[in-house]
Amino acid sequence: MIKKNDEQLLQEAINEAKKSVENGGGPFGAVLVKDGKVISRAGNTVTRDNDPTAHAEINVIRRGSTLLKTFDPKGTVLYASCEPCPMCLGAIYWANIDRVVYASSRDEAAKAGFRDAQIYSELALPPIQRNLPHSHLPLPERKAPFNNWKEKEDKMPY
Repeated sequence: MIKKNDEQLLQEAINEAKKSVENGGGPFGAVLVKDGKVISRAGNTVTRDNDPTAHAEINVIRRGSTLLKTFDPKGTVLYASCEPCPMCLGAIYWANIDRVVYASSRDEAAKAGFRDAQIYSELALPPIQRNLPHSHLPLPERKAPFNNWKEKEDKMPY
């Protein structure tokens, strides 16, 4: 569902991606919008910050949430220069963002040397079949943190 200002706001995300490359970051940019107003904008700073989680979408959500003073920026739209990777997509869902608009696909990212498509493929497999070894070790105390959470009266659900 494409809306009125999507093209202009998506172009802003692409501009952030171009700036990111110029500033030593990866070729990704994002813009977070609420009620038609840009709340935050960010590029990819993975290599610059030595932080594998510093993707443009994560950076823009962190900045936007801080500026909006909420861990739950629902009512926002995220514009991304590229289809969000699985990590970013997870963050977008956790943030309750209403909608995502992106320009390049995961396949285009793969052609540029990024492995988003490979990670998406891995996620579809049962943990035991993934290339990254996974081991499930159900310790007896594993449920204690969840039980403590359920019993906590002053918790902030999210």
